[in-house]
Amino acid sequence: MAGSFTFFFLCSFLLLASLNAVSSGEEKYELQSLENNSTMADRGIERNDDAVDDPDMVASMVDMSIRNSTERRKLGFFSCGTGNPIDDCWRCDHSWQRHRKRLADCAIGFGRNAVGGRDGRYYIVTNPNDDDAVNPRPGTLRHAVIQDKPLWIVFKRDMVITLKQELIMNSFKTIDARGVNVHIANGACITIQYVTNIIIHGLHIHDCKQTGNAMVRSSPSHYGWRTIADGDGISIFGASHIWIDHNSLSNCADGLIDAIMGSTAITISNNLFTHHNEVMLLGHSDSYVRDKVMQVTVAYNHFGEGLVQRMPRCRHGYFHVVNNDYTHWEMYAIGGSADPTINSQGNRYLAPANPNAKEVTKRVLTSGRWKNWNWRSSGDLMLNGAYFTPSGAGAGGSYAKASSLSAKPSSVVGSLTSGAGALFCRRGRQC
Repeated sequence: MAGSFTFFFLCSFLLLASLNAVSSGEEKYELQSLENNSTMADRGIERNDDAVDDPDMVASMVDMSIRNSTERRKLGFFSCGTGNPIDDCWRCDHSWQRHRKRLADCAIGFGRNAVGGRDGRYYIVTNPNDDDAVNPRPGTLRHAVIQDKPLWIVFKRDMVITLKQELIMNSFKTIDARGVNVHIANGACITIQYVTNIIIHGLHIHDCKQTGNAMVRSSPSHYGWRTIADGDGISIFGASHIWIDHNSLSNCADGLIDAIMGSTAITISNNLFTHHNEVMLLGHSDSYVRDKVMQVTVAYNHFGEGLVQRMPRCRHGYFHVVNNDYTHWEMYAIGGSADPTINSQGNRYLAPANPNAKEVTKRVLTSGRWKNWNWRSSGDLMLNGAYFTPSGAGAGGSYAKASSLSAKPSSVVGSLTSGAGALFCRRGRQC
């Protein structure tokens, strides 16, 4: 009997040790100082081979994916029944910290196939410093995100990371800050450029500043000259299969989240946005027609105090704005230009006291052509005089490309978004 117990204890110890291994200690990463001074932009938009070029293909897969995901989650005994399908998928597991990678199975919407670093090792960030953007130290967040292999990145303790230059991510990475209090603040912030399969979860991102005119590494084998960055909290540029979930974002130099230059297959969910002017830009410019492939889901977010506009501001593509709570805006909530398709479903819009700012929508001028743009409101709750100005013929095909999950009634938006933002999670307890 004693021998069996000893064997069981030894196996358990070895399993836990493997899960908590520090990637920087397990593998020797060689950081080469290369002579390449070209900008990342020189690598060209055509490098984004994983972007979804055919929105019809994504839309045709949506219903099946929703059904499969819903049935799978019904079987899970961890569901706490909040109605939020992302949170019910993982939050009630008291051992969530031992099953971190299950999060990758919980995505919904257009970014639902973003696996991040699910198929790689864990990397534990132990050092909050960012001393060298070209040769980052092992154990730092910058060293973790540039690696070529998939990684699930976690943090040893609470920390504030002040980045000297943009944090340029490589493909197949998850940044998972559950269980600790991690701030990316008072410096540069996150750039997701020409890569695929990224998950960012649980960060506080705020007070991001313009940086640049410096050399920055983007992989173990490449660094290049970066011009001035705008100061976005999260910048998504020519990237695909991205999931931004349960982060708290505020007060950055430019946008809180911007997705441009052919980016697509994106879900922005369960985030808390506060104290900012131009919150979210989806689409580069009216003339950049490649953004017609863009499909973005904006779901279960709380747009809170101190916000002015762009929640989001859209161009060209297909945008599903579903079950969000809008409690503050000064100018408008949802805007756009260049014929985007906007499908607003089951949101709660609380208009400000200003009688001139009751309209949810804003078309950014176009001499009357906006009447043909497909913008619709379905099941939205309008409070304090809020109103949505619809347009377009309501073509079914267009809205199919802007539909990514089943909307829940606006009456339950309060509970769906009650946990928006970075969560307070501690080991051994429900998150």
